Amino acid sequence: MSKPRIAITMGDPAGVGPEVCLQLLANPEIREFATPIVFGDAKLLQRCATQTGLSSPDHIITEGDWEDSFSSIDQPCVLDLKHFDDERFEPGKVNSKTGAAGYHYVIKSIDAALAGQIHAVATGPLNKEALRAADIRFPGHTEIFAEKTGAKRSCMFQYSEEVRASFVTVHVGYRDVPALLKKDRIVDVIELTAEAMQKIRGTKPKIAVLGLNPHAGESGLFGNREEENIIIPAIEMARKEGIEVEGPLPPDTAFLPEKRRSTDAFICMYHDQGHIPLKALAFDTAVNTTLGLPIIRTSVDHGTACDIAWQGKAKGSSLVEAVRLAAKLAGS
Repeated sequence: MSKPRIAITMGDPAGVGPEVCLQLLANPEIREFATPIVFGDAKLLQRCATQTGLSSPDHIITEGDWEDSFSSIDQPCVLDLKHFDDERFEPGKVNSKTGAAGYHYVIKSIDAALAGQIHAVATGPLNKEALRAADIRFPGHTEIFAEKTGAKRSCMFQYSEEVRASFVTVHVGYRDVPALLKKDRIVDVIELTAEAMQKIRGTKPKIAVLGLNPHAGESGLFGNREEENIIIPAIEMARKEGIEVEGPLPPDTAFLPEKRRSTDAFICMYHDQGHIPLKALAFDTAVNTTLGLPIIRTSVDHGTACDIAWQGKAKGSSLVEAVRLAAKLAGS
């Protein structure tokens, strides 16, 4: 296959998405392994380029030309969706229109992926507050992609060279986590993670599952025996399927350097259990992806960062790594 076409969603216009997309389009390294196509608004990207001192997009195609030209695209470009055209728009200030625009770019990219027009999607950051203001009832990309692609099972997976983690629960409050832990759900996440690591590395992976409670429950001393009643049975079921998996590990020592070196991926019970070590160790290079989808989706591992948006301060390294992983998965 020639270099894969990767749809890059521009993210919420008020955040750093537009400028990291501009950085990506101007990065000559990207052309070596992928053809990125930014799904967004050309006028807004040009305005961002002027304000930040970045280069404006060289190649722009319109949605009307897309159906006839997508298969021949062989250079970085912008698919101008002409969706967001608010002259009063103020960068760094989240509102319902920016939330609706970011969502629109995502839906268009999903449609293109399902139609086989692009090989993978790499998403820029959305803002949950802006989505809510636009009456879009998804807490994040993971849930949008799962529903819109009809995935029967899926999970969030964070990838970096330093550490990798999948999540049994994601965008829910901590008090809701215990009730959401089910044996079958944990087995699904273990299976999806093992399949992904096998594809990425080409060898049988070693998976470690974390406990929910301090000290992994300390034999029932902490919590409501979630380890004994839910997590351990899930681990045992995964082992019967031939997956090399251990646990439950105490969360406070699971990510020590020696353990990270011997573990291909960690299964985390809730959002911050894995995101804290990932962002401490690989904030600029970690990639977020959704496993179990019928299409390939990766993402930056940072938010909209409205406090520095459109100031030329954003770092585009996470988006580069997201495109790199998407291209690798598309070619495997």
